[in-house]
Amino acid sequence: MTPASYIVLGLLERYGPGSTYDLKRRAAQALGNFWSTAHSQLYRTAESLAKDGQLDPTVESTPGGRERIVYRLTPRGSKTLTQWRAQEENELAELRDPGLLKLYFGADPATLAPAQAAAHRRQLQAYEQRRHEDDGAEPRGPWLTLEAGIAHERVWVRYWEALARATET
Repeated sequence: MTPASYIVLGLLERYGPGSTYDLKRRAAQALGNFWSTAHSQLYRTAESLAKDGQLDPTVESTPGGRERIVYRLTPRGSKTLTQWRAQEENELAELRDPGLLKLYFGADPATLAPAQAAAHRRQLQAYEQRRHEDDGAEPRGPWLTLEAGIAHERVWVRYWEALARATET
């Protein structure tokens, strides 16, 4: 099982049956701020999970007459997801930041830092606006990950602003 496997299972559990296009759209909307997954990977993963009995694929016709495969979570898939959620997580995330990569390879901090600080401030503002919309009625998981995103962006804003101040002449 891969992270993409749990993404497919989790999205189908949370949002109900869907095609791989639905999975792609839901993943981008719900997880895009902290986890990216290629559509091709979701497609392959859904097929694999169906072969393994964790998803039930059904061919449906669209209003335009095209056929699409709609996947539903099976009891086996639900059990797999439940077991995964109960496992202790002790791995750290891999940090993949284009700004840090540029900085490492010699980008001018005096130019890079203010731009990165501004980008992180915009993202922080977007996250805080989303948090303001929380009415407490939805499942808490998405809102808890939003809090992690806010904390993450606050750290990056402080880092890039401090670097920008240090490089001012």
